[in-house]
Amino acid sequence: MTRHRIYSMSVASVYPHYLAKAEKKGRTKAEVDEIIRWLTGHSQASLEDELAKKTCFEDFFAQAPEMNPARSLITGTVCGVRVEEVEEPLMREIRYLDKLIDELAKGRPMEKILRA
Repeated sequence: MTRHRIYSMSVASVYPHYLAKAEKKGRTKAEVDEIIRWLTGHSQASLEDELAKKTCFEDFFAQAPEMNPARSLITGTVCGVRVEEVEEPLMREIRYLDKLIDELAKGRPMEKILRA
């Protein structure tokens, strides 16, 4: 199995790209943070702590307080790949996050993004 480069990248290095994508479409940092907290179970303080520590994606998801069980409801494509068909568990978690940020940038209401 090939170890993907993204696994060792820090979430903090990608986070500004998530923000830029959302803000370019009129969404906010608070909404991006809410999505990440919903997915991982982090509080705002623990999320900010992980970003400050430059935690890599592998550790970020492995040490997440509580992955949201509703994340299995996330479907669709990211970069031409169906997220529900990604077999590698860590890559699937990363793709779930990518998909949620995509939905935010496309103007989808938060209650739908968070599968409420």
